[in-house]
Amino acid sequence: MTTGINIPEVLAELTAVFARYEDALVHNKVEVLDELFWNSPLTIRYGVAENLIGFEAIQAFRAARPAVGLARRLTNTVITTYGQDCATAMTEFHRDGSPRVGRQSQTWVRMPQGWRVVAAHVSVIDL
Repeated sequence: MTTGINIPEVLAELTAVFARYEDALVHNKVEVLDELFWNSPLTIRYGVAENLIGFEAIQAFRAARPAVGLARRLTNTVITTYGQDCATAMTEFHRDGSPRVGRQSQTWVRMPQGWRVVAAHVSVIDL
């Protein structure tokens, strides 16, 4: 059943939130990144070299991360919304001078405060 997949106004909302997240990521706007992750011990972020379980672990990682070398170019971004309140965002990213490709996946849920990442995964592979 495909009813409710990519409802135009919901897709537009999530696309804008995803763009806000990406801007915050490459410009090290830690307060925005913290805002956009669900503040819960159930939130997960598996990174390239870290497994972060719970909002506090994610927040501590962001606060300690160096603010250099964050620029990247996205390709193959696919955002899919499911009904009014759930979505996934998948993208590949490339950094200048690197032969590797990064992959990022996020699960977003609309909370009373707005759209929040409840689960994320980042990995890097050789091309």
